[in-house]
Amino acid sequence: MQLGYHTSGLQNHRLDEALELLAELGYQAVAITPDTCHLDPRTTSDRELARVATRLRDLGLQPVLETGARFALDPRHKHEPTLMTRDRAARQRRLDFYDRCAAMAAGLGAAVVSFWAGIDRSQDADSWSWLCEGVASTCERIRAHGRVPSFEPEPGMAIETLADWHRLRAALGTAAPALTLDVGHLYAVWEGDPVAKVAEAVPFLAQVHLEDMRRGVHEHLLPGTGDVDFQGVLTTLQSGGYTGPVCFELSRSSHQGPTAAAHCVALWRTALPQSRR
Repeated sequence: MQLGYHTSGLQNHRLDEALELLAELGYQAVAITPDTCHLDPRTTSDRELARVATRLRDLGLQPVLETGARFALDPRHKHEPTLMTRDRAARQRRLDFYDRCAAMAAGLGAAVVSFWAGIDRSQDADSWSWLCEGVASTCERIRAHGRVPSFEPEPGMAIETLADWHRLRAALGTAAPALTLDVGHLYAVWEGDPVAKVAEAVPFLAQVHLEDMRRGVHEHLLPGTGDVDFQGVLTTLQSGGYTGPVCFELSRSSHQGPTAAAHCVALWRTALPQSRR
């Protein structure tokens, strides 16, 4: 497995300096969220992407591409519009954003592009077909750039549990995305023993997010301040044969980014003492 960290937890750092920090600490992967502060999708050129790709290679950091920027599409409404937005023109903005992010992933050398459904504010009879259409369209766009689409269940959104994701996977068949599993979400939205759920999810994984979280509360916390069994989770991923990135997502900890990132390295090495850079 590859130890990784999200740039959403280093929003007060310039991207180059954030990448250098992670490499110095021993990280092997980085989950990059194109955002107003890092690689703004509206303004970042192909030349800049190529420069960052070279820097990532030089630092030994494998990128994955995240699409969870809070206000990149609407400066007044967090995460909107989404795949669940009923206005077609607004939803098209989300689809275009995913297309742009997939193109950026190709430029950076990121194999995986993670995305989610959004909150279903209508919850009408058309919700399921609207969701499936949006996810299928997103996967098509991501695959057109030679990237792997990977879907993340999110608490409060139209797909929030592993059971929801399996239903979506069954509905889409061969067009279905891989799974981005945020381990903390298994605690926020309880489906049973999280370590057992991790074991069940391994065959479908393309990306893993990790942080501490308390049962029933969707709040990303520093490891050691919640209920997550990190050793159980990490050893289960490893024994299950998962070899991809496991990226700590401390999106509320940018104010203490260097300390938080170092803390996660120490936890990783304690949980997996045989792991080496």
